Amino acid sequence: MHIVYLALGTNLGDRVANLRAARDALPPAVVVEACSSIYETPPWGYTEQSAFLNQVLRGRTRRLPQSLLAYLKRTENQLGRQKSFRYGPRLIDIDILYYDQLVLQSESLTIPHPYMAQRAFVCVPLAEIAPNLRHPVLGVTSQELLSGLDINGVTLYAEA
Repeated sequence: MHIVYLALGTNLGDRVANLRAARDALPPAVVVEACSSIYETPPWGYTEQSAFLNQVLRGRTRRLPQSLLAYLKRTENQLGRQKSFRYGPRLIDIDILYYDQLVLQSESLTIPHPYMAQRAFVCVPLAEIAPNLRHPVLGVTSQELLSGLDINGVTLYAEA
């Protein structure tokens, strides 16, 4: 079994229900072991849209990285995600942050997630459930990643 960290995000419809539906859709491909609290965050990239709810999960999977990515994209589509523009509104987004301590770069997938160290909406919930998890490229912990970010606007929305 491989340990994976996944980031969930949503800013359309019933956001809490969207996160719950995503968590519920992951098994059996991903067995969820831990969930961060839910955080409300301002939009990133394209700011003329509603606030997001974000959460990070730790789970276990037998799937290889590309198979896991394909499964997560199918899950997003089954939950109702529609194609949109980059950083646009979305019903659900599921990203792979870490897969064990794997470092992978391909056309379709980069692990660890290439932008996570720049995004408070990822690092706040990640540091909550895995403060001492070390980034395999940067060599710093989740808590250390978070300490270098502006977390203004990231607010606790609901406990785990």
